[in-house]
Amino acid sequence: MFESVPSWWHPTTPNELTLDIRNALESIDHPLYLVNTENGPEAHTTGEIRVGCEKPGDDWFPVLATVRPLPISKLGSRSFLKRHGLRVPYIMGAMANGITSEAMVEAAGKNGMMGFFGAGGCGLARIRTAITRLKKAAQADPFPFGFNFLHHHGAPEAEMALCELYLEEGICCVSAAAFLTMTAALVRYRVTGIHLGDDGQVVVPNKVIAKLSREELAEKFMNPPPSDILRKLAAKGLITATEMALAPRIPMADDVTAEADSGGHTDNRPALALLPAIQAVRDRMMETHGYRDKIGVGLAGGIAAPVSAAGAFAMGADYILTGTVNQGCREAGTSDQVKTILSQARQADVTMAPAADMFEMGGKVQVLKRGTMFAMRAAKLFAIYQAASCIEDIPKDDLAFIETKILGKPIHAVWQETKAFFEERDPTQITKAESHARHKMALIFRSYLGQASLWAIQGLAKRSGDYQIWCGPAIGAFNAWTAGTSLATPGGRDVVTVALNIMVGASVEARSRILASQFPALAGIRFLPKTHVELARCSREIKAPELKK
Repeated sequence: MFESVPSWWHPTTPNELTLDIRNALESIDHPLYLVNTENGPEAHTTGEIRVGCEKPGDDWFPVLATVRPLPISKLGSRSFLKRHGLRVPYIMGAMANGITSEAMVEAAGKNGMMGFFGAGGCGLARIRTAITRLKKAAQADPFPFGFNFLHHHGAPEAEMALCELYLEEGICCVSAAAFLTMTAALVRYRVTGIHLGDDGQVVVPNKVIAKLSREELAEKFMNPPPSDILRKLAAKGLITATEMALAPRIPMADDVTAEADSGGHTDNRPALALLPAIQAVRDRMMETHGYRDKIGVGLAGGIAAPVSAAGAFAMGADYILTGTVNQGCREAGTSDQVKTILSQARQADVTMAPAADMFEMGGKVQVLKRGTMFAMRAAKLFAIYQAASCIEDIPKDDLAFIETKILGKPIHAVWQETKAFFEERDPTQITKAESHARHKMALIFRSYLGQASLWAIQGLAKRSGDYQIWCGPAIGAFNAWTAGTSLATPGGRDVVTVALNIMVGASVEARSRILASQFPALAGIRFLPKTHVELARCSREIKAPELKK
């Protein structure tokens, strides 16, 4: 029969401070000693411990449980933090059309985390503006930041233009999202500038953090850059002979985020099954290729409260990534109307709808269904697209419904606007549409899907029934956890306070379970939302917010 080793605690000062057990758990930089005194169980964060001996003296008390310190910098992976120059293993994911704004990215970086500007759906001029702003903000006090590298389905020229912009501007970290395979633009970005360091190892200036939800795609990102793409890039003079020669020694991505059930593009995968599957691929690919640096695997989708973050780290996630919960914060580049709607959402208030960038393929995104007809109307457009070969084939009743209830104007007028859009973004789409009537119909329908997200961002009142709000069930869990607290309303939500609540809370949740495993009577102590000032008292790694003048 197992017998516990006797442990004894002794105060280091005559009037040793006794803490409330919750406060002791929340002092995450300190150990917790639960001791049995004449007054019953008491919690302390200081004192002397002796283990495996007889009682040393009258002023020594038996230890009921001990919990080690768990600073937020000790969650996740040290190698991930070192690789990206971070203090906290937390990423604010790139939500398209600038929803993950410059302000959000700057706030993340200045607080030891990483933020990726939501470049998807933005024109090059808008992206360049964001680059200029973030570079300027980082001049006096440098901080890490990155940009989204969203796959442009069927538009390789646009994707290569984005690659060239990032190389020209010296953007050294991107979040690669929605890729189905490796492309010339992403490979060029990854291998440009690679060289041998003084130690003979390959130095890779441009870091890639991929976001995916399938094992076969994880393999592609964990393999070296495809040789056929390398040869084509070299033949065009887009990479050097040295870069081509060294490329087989590196993976396409430094880190891979396993994206579970999330907002926007998602396969609705369960996190409990997805993360171990991607980790297994990582372990196999590390053994196959013998990379020097271990590829990191993080988790996204459903990270909405400390308990979910604690679960991710307990499963071995190197970092966590959030998206949906950030969209309702003050810094998010979306309208106040959207933030209010999000603050009222529940877990069941989400659904799948056709995706603008993968419309013809039948790709879908997860969106909020509460207070908007977007999902139903987008599904109607896709059903008509499947049934008709061109605009002229659409039944008159359906065409009337499209023009009056969905597009809000005659279909020929929408086509003129669509042409003007693609003349600036990607003229090849117009050429294709003029020779393929079904593609023209798809572009017209896609214009509704694309604009619906912009109407939401702009808070356009007359199109409120058509708002496309990318959202996962995490928002419902977050709202339930923050109900009745300072984080319950949009005005009280800033991305740093939300992130630090999740991270400090994850540490407290982990410590709470360690405590309960030794002293079951204390099971069920949960972390409650706190202000930034209160969080700074929990951890010396957190900077107290500056007082506004």
